[in-house]
Amino acid sequence: MKVFVAGATGAIGRPLVAALVAARHEVVGMTSSERGLRVLQKYGADGVVVNAFDLGAVNAAIERARPDAVIEELTSLPKDYTPEAMRAAAEQDRKLRLEGGQNVHHAARTAGVKRYLVQSTGFFYGSGAGLATETDMLAVNASPGISGSVQTYLQIEKRVLGSPDLEGVALRYGFFYGPGTYHDPDTDSIALQVREQKYPLIGSGAGVYSFIHVEDAAAATLAALESDPGVYNIVDDDPSEMRIWLPAFARFMAAPPPPHLTEQQAQALGPDVIYYATRLRGARNDLAKRKLRFSPRRLEWLSKATMEFGAGPVLAG
Repeated sequence: MKVFVAGATGAIGRPLVAALVAARHEVVGMTSSERGLRVLQKYGADGVVVNAFDLGAVNAAIERARPDAVIEELTSLPKDYTPEAMRAAAEQDRKLRLEGGQNVHHAARTAGVKRYLVQSTGFFYGSGAGLATETDMLAVNASPGISGSVQTYLQIEKRVLGSPDLEGVALRYGFFYGPGTYHDPDTDSIALQVREQKYPLIGSGAGVYSFIHVEDAAAATLAALESDPGVYNIVDDDPSEMRIWLPAFARFMAAPPPPHLTEQQAQALGPDVIYYATRLRGARNDLAKRKLRFSPRRLEWLSKATMEFGAGPVLAG
């Protein structure tokens, strides 16, 4: 199959391109820089340097490639994960996903592409009992930044799933971890904050996080090229509360325990940070397991914590 990947050199794009090439698909990756083009060539994929906001250029690239499927993984996120950096990047990221994504989607339809896959969220579900399934509502009434992100994802899903001439698939990924992600112990992002005790546990720490290794996310995306259209939660088997995973992550890196703040003490960090720590809802992956033969690995720092420190169980479904 010939596959066009928009956003081919991001955190998920790189392992996805590698997985597609390994599966003997013909891959054309869209990137915004010459550096990205060299990365794609290293993986054995063809590449095009295109500004996603340039509809004419996007049309020309997809028309020239004539792919069977398009995978949209466009993001514009900062290198380092901090509340300040994420807030500063939010508007450009939203614009790229909506406007740039619309251009890619339009070009795919114009070129007669049959299948279209897009990145969505598996960690912004609305409140409810237990773990969320794909039929549960997203958190439209969460804190301001999260509500804004949810509205963006809902618009993207409506665009992709509502096109009668395309087989649309929305992949609701969990929080990425693994090489090149914010949760990579070898990067100066969340890991550095944890080492410097700048990533606190807040309040009850009851916010439930659904993680996914980027290589497992890539494998699920690969499988979705031939699955039934629709929405899939691409998350791990063991969603865990922040009070469990964050201390385990610190121990995994031999870092000091995270400091603890009350919700009142954390007010200066903003309502989104408090929501993440106390109100996130985890998700189930049953549908992806059944339809995509999805088999994610266990979060490595939770596995080590269970073996070495006797950490409590993660949240069950």
